[in-house]
Amino acid sequence: MDNRRLILLLVFSFSLVMLWDAWQKYNQPKVAAQIAAVTTPANGSPVPVPSAIKSAPVAASSVPGATPTPVAAKGEVISIKTDLFVAEVSTQGGDIVGLELNNYKAIDDKSKSFSLFDTKHQYAAQSGLIGEGLPNHKTMFAVSPGSRELAPDAKSVQLRLEAPAVGGVKVARVYTFTRGSYLIDVAYEINNGSQNEIAAHAYYQLQRDTVAPEGESKMVSTFTGPAVFTDQEKYQKIDFSDIEKGKVKFNTKGDNGWMAMVQHYFVSAWIPPENMQREFYVRNLEGGARPAITAGIMVPAPVVAPGTKASQSVSLYAGPQIQSMLDQLAKPVADGGVGAQGLPLVVDYGWLTIVAAPIFWCLEIIHKFVGNWGWSIVLLTICIKAIFFPLSAASYKSMAKMRTITPRLVALRERYGDDKQKLNQEMMNLYKTEKINPLGGCLPILVQIPVFIALYWALLGAVEMRDAPWILWITDLSSPDPFYVLPAIMMATMLIQTKLNPTPPDPIQAKITMFMPFIFGVMFFFFPAGLVLYWVVNNTLSIAQQWQITRMVERGGKAANDAKA
Repeated sequence: MDNRRLILLLVFSFSLVMLWDAWQKYNQPKVAAQIAAVTTPANGSPVPVPSAIKSAPVAASSVPGATPTPVAAKGEVISIKTDLFVAEVSTQGGDIVGLELNNYKAIDDKSKSFSLFDTKHQYAAQSGLIGEGLPNHKTMFAVSPGSRELAPDAKSVQLRLEAPAVGGVKVARVYTFTRGSYLIDVAYEINNGSQNEIAAHAYYQLQRDTVAPEGESKMVSTFTGPAVFTDQEKYQKIDFSDIEKGKVKFNTKGDNGWMAMVQHYFVSAWIPPENMQREFYVRNLEGGARPAITAGIMVPAPVVAPGTKASQSVSLYAGPQIQSMLDQLAKPVADGGVGAQGLPLVVDYGWLTIVAAPIFWCLEIIHKFVGNWGWSIVLLTICIKAIFFPLSAASYKSMAKMRTITPRLVALRERYGDDKQKLNQEMMNLYKTEKINPLGGCLPILVQIPVFIALYWALLGAVEMRDAPWILWITDLSSPDPFYVLPAIMMATMLIQTKLNPTPPDPIQAKITMFMPFIFGVMFFFFPAGLVLYWVVNNTLSIAQQWQITRMVERGGKAANDAKA
């Protein structure tokens, strides 16, 4: 009968897993059959702008973007090389259509650099001006002569794009790339040679399809999509599905805040100057090879009188989610930042950010001394175990005492198995006689769980783990162990812990307990090596501590029995 119930339980559990997997696939964005190239025509597509900013009403149909814009579909692509990345800018629209990060390797081919903006995902940074005859991200620009590579002794390099003059109005878009920075300055220079005053708006947006980046683990869920920060509602992540269904709700206006496109380890964000009126928007794009969206910001451009010039610039951060860099950008301009308040929140530490952020700060401190992220994880885990030693010791003492009375519990179950009330009464009397709290082994562990979950998310969200080696075959702590050695060790440590714990009196519970290490072990075969390393170290320390305490308790119990005899 027990075996039959166990088989039914396993079948039921497997069915739940299959249903969960099917539900996940059902809710994923539907991908069209042809995804390699983007061929949607851009001509004639309306210009995307939300409702107007207070200072000057602008129609929503006046900004381009109702359909996906082909990434570098026409025109020349200009490559700009800096010490940190290679940016590709298309003369068609003047968009940044490619961004290879020199310090980060591609997911599939480690001989290549990782590309944040790319054609495959229709991922590009776009901008333009709103007004009659003014250039937008559909305009064909001309490239001004100049250097295309950051010189060894230079602090910055610029790319200047000239739009065709219309009615005496000349507009140039100027990209400024700075040494040692992932921050790109995007400026518009307006020369009004007409007889009329120009009161325009500028928009800055990120276009991307709704498909998750390559290499995302099915076992580890991370967010991909737009995120917005406003003073009123703070940090908000926006799901692709909500955009497609038109269910997005957030405060669209303010004088501070930014709009970003977030994925695991990397982010791109438009950051207007502080105290400038702005309006945020997200919208679904239809008609492309696969679903796509745009997320952006509208800001008022300076009023340009006839015969005068004016300029406006907005910062674009496009790079890794390095906590120290994001913290610096979040500072006010007076303190050396750009006023991107809340930008560090794009590093996803889960719902325990208040605990995870300090934990990662400690991990960074340790790394400054040891210089290896793998050993930093080991030392941090040891420190956390040391802090929680009193609680762990209390838990293991309780479990050791439970282990000494397990044979008596089994005897009670055999004697009163048909009388549940009597069985529970005798078990409680036994606990009272032996001065054992049956929950004593659980409560101390429950107190530690939030800390260990926070550490899990800190390791999962840290881009510093990406391509970070530890020892021997572990060359990337953010990828699964290629030879599955760490998961196998973790499975072995879980089996040892099972043997050290008191055996449940119920045979069904005992069998399930024996199966759990194998179930969790298989799951960890697909987890990043850094996370598995943390669990291996934690389990190893727990085994040593539990074994010592169990031996002490059992010796004490034996000595007491001998004394009574």
